[in-house]
Amino acid sequence: MTDAREVRDKYTAAFNVHDMDALLRTVSPTGVTLSPEGLSQGHEELASYIEQFWEAFPDVYAMVVESFDAGDVVIDELLMVGTHKGPYMMPDGQVITPTGRPVSLRCCYICTVENGLIVSLRLYFDQLELRTQLGFPC
Repeated sequence: MTDAREVRDKYTAAFNVHDMDALLRTVSPTGVTLSPEGLSQGHEELASYIEQFWEAFPDVYAMVVESFDAGDVVIDELLMVGTHKGPYMMPDGQVITPTGRPVSLRCCYICTVENGLIVSLRLYFDQLELRTQLGFPC
């Protein structure tokens, strides 16, 4: 197991138990996260984004399907599984009120680790797939 893989696995474990302090300990204070929802830099912005996501999907967890390591870069294909129980802001700014619908969203994380901390975390998922699962297809 590479150091990068170990850090990424700690991030996923903290995400799955909704432990923000443990999650942020894996990320550089200047780390950058990119997702369809937007760009965040630093702990404060990342925490705000994840807390909003946890509010929208309070039982969400990430199930790793495949993982690949290439030096300081870790790539994970995963399923994000949860139930929509809170407001969720779509990348276009539309807020979807709770639907109670389950989601099982296929995602890909590309994570770069330097000096034992995540410096770049890019999340990709099919926005149409999420909208459809929430009952709001385009």
